Amino acid sequence: MITLQQLLKSKAAGYWSVTSGATVLAALQIMAEKNVGALLVIDEGKLVGIISERDYARKVDLKGRSAQGTLVREIMTERVAYIRPDESIEDCMALMTDKHFRHLPVIDNGAVLGVISIGDVVRIMISKQKFIITQLENYISGTR
Repeated sequence: MITLQQLLKSKAAGYWSVTSGATVLAALQIMAEKNVGALLVIDEGKLVGIISERDYARKVDLKGRSAQGTLVREIMTERVAYIRPDESIEDCMALMTDKHFRHLPVIDNGAVLGVISIGDVVRIMISKQKFIITQLENYISGTR
């Protein structure tokens, strides 16, 4: 079982964030620069929300609002679901699938450790499947 703590160690350290008072345009610029689809919203060291490209598309663009004239706090998701570092990649995948999330913060005792994306989950699951296939092929062929 691969834990999220192990996955976070294999990723680049840290996470990207923005404050709730930033403009959506500033958040989009950070997302584009860092090549990520979501940012944690952190005010005074506390996680207060998450903003994603999906939030922008649905709450700004489709409503005819301006990214420059809209603040992150106006469109962010305030009730942020999260997962603990001791939980498995399968637990993370189940939560993401059930709730239709593409990004989940990993939080331990109130501290944000990182963010897991659906791409991270898929990458790990593919790696696990390749390992299992190799093991089965070796077993069948008699090589170990």
